Amino acid sequence: MANVGEGAGAFSEGEREPHPLDSLRTFGAVVQALREHAGLSRVEFGERVRFSKHTVESVELGRRMPDELFVERGEEATGNTGALRRAAPYLSRGEVGLAAWFREWARLERTAVSLCTYECRLVPGLLQSEAYARAVFEGTIPVVTDERLEALLAARAERQRMLVERPTTLFSFIVEEHVFRRRFGDAEAMWGMLDHVLELTSRRNVTLQVVPLDSALHACLDGPVRLLETPERRRVGYAEGQQSGRLISDANEVSLLHQRYDTLRSQALNPQETRALLERLRGER
Repeated sequence: MANVGEGAGAFSEGEREPHPLDSLRTFGAVVQALREHAGLSRVEFGERVRFSKHTVESVELGRRMPDELFVERGEEATGNTGALRRAAPYLSRGEVGLAAWFREWARLERTAVSLCTYECRLVPGLLQSEAYARAVFEGTIPVVTDERLEALLAARAERQRMLVERPTTLFSFIVEEHVFRRRFGDAEAMWGMLDHVLELTSRRNVTLQVVPLDSALHACLDGPVRLLETPERRRVGYAEGQQSGRLISDANEVSLLHQRYDTLRSQALNPQETRALLERLRGER
């Protein structure tokens, strides 16, 4: 299954794919213990902290990173013991569900000033709807457990927050048209995926260009391309295969990938044309 570096693969225990982090599980267990000690159901606790029952459940099971408001309101709801405030700084963020070889790239993503992605296999992870991501993970061989599936979905959602939380970071995506035409789920799921992509790419810092089906052969046919620029203006690339990934730091190789990406950018539909195409696909469903 493609896109394993972004959380679509399952591998031998302890070798490639990490378990949900112990820090998240431990914190979640503390939240649950304090909530139950206070005599609150998840629904009642959710009302007090102003988060949904499902969010409370995800935090308690170690599937979701709690934000600052959750911690502060959780303290108030459980008697201000100080336990949650003291435990929160030790939480590890953004590692759940990421393949071992992808983690370094994921770390670089968090501080990059620009990210470029060419994808020819499936919708890029940063643009996937929850239903699309779930379909990707459910199709993984070997089959993942329900617990691992939820961890993978949580990791995907965590990474996607970059698009919203970092409005000055430039995100560029070039995607083959057939990717958006590949069916999954029912018509409603397809509509949801296209709507999700249209919403995310309406942001001023996010650009999406589609390579149309009738486009000629181009320079990126060797496979997906990911490129980023660090705050120190260092350029790094990333290449991925079925069961492996490779961080590319050699200046000559990264320069070549940038040349290919820039050339393809000039050949793809511009963002306005791309948006019109996706809206037409949305209408065809």
